[in-house]
Amino acid sequence: MTVSSAIQTPRRWPAPRAALRLIKPVTWFPPMWAYLCGAVSAGVSPAGQWWLVILGVILAGPIVCGMSQAANDWCDRHVDAINEPDRPIPSGQIPGRWGLWIALIMTVLSLFVGYQLGPWGFAATIAGVAAAWAYSCEPIRAKRSGWWGPGLCGLAYETLPWITGAAILSAGAPTIEVLIIATLYGIGAHGIMTLNDFKAIEGDRQMGLKSLPVTLGPRLAAGVACLVMAVPQVIVIGALFTWDKPVHGFGVAAMLGVQLAAMRVLLRDPEGKTPWYQGMGILFYISGMMIAAFAIRSL
Repeated sequence: MTVSSAIQTPRRWPAPRAALRLIKPVTWFPPMWAYLCGAVSAGVSPAGQWWLVILGVILAGPIVCGMSQAANDWCDRHVDAINEPDRPIPSGQIPGRWGLWIALIMTVLSLFVGYQLGPWGFAATIAGVAAAWAYSCEPIRAKRSGWWGPGLCGLAYETLPWITGAAILSAGAPTIEVLIIATLYGIGAHGIMTLNDFKAIEGDRQMGLKSLPVTLGPRLAAGVACLVMAVPQVIVIGALFTWDKPVHGFGVAAMLGVQLAAMRVLLRDPEGKTPWYQGMGILFYISGMMIAAFAIRSL
């Protein structure tokens, strides 16, 4: 067999490195961090319950989030062929229907592991799995909308794991303060998800996906994303002062101040500076999350 014919021979099995790329480890951090924020905000000592924390973090990140990435790549394989032809599925490194099989196997694994975390963990896992498929898969495919898609992602990546971590550690319904803060940060994450759409503008336009960068244009979409990220944090700051947590309120305000400075840079060149903002500005967003979590643990 010649070298050229060997290269052209289709794969029968997924390349291991491509399978890892399919579930995108870089995306696991936000839900893992949100789960930890929830565990902290519960105000319950993890002593004797560390396995709940560790298993929950693994479930939120590598398993459920990894599954959602595999499902999204399978459902987006035609879009990726335009935007990112080197992605595992369009490049052929994940051949045939293996992308779908991996997503389905991980769905079953998610439900199995979620069941080990009790009623709250299992219910949250069902919700997370449903949200992942609803975002990517027809006929719902919330991703088609630049409003509903990022909103669903934000709630699934931030609010849901936060509430889950708090509920599992406290073995009961989270406090109203936990629900408020977790929801606000989930809403703010809509802006983060909108920025993520900037890398796929051309493919989204060709495939009829109405992301905000496509429908509003990059500059206006970036402005909306910044507003959506900032306003919930302002409300969080106000809530912390109302709950007599001024030190934490000033801490979140400082994190927001750095973000606002970074947003000014982003808005001057949205398409060019979005990767930079995702690597820098979002760090201070999630830092504010943990500060808020420590603030409400004693309420």
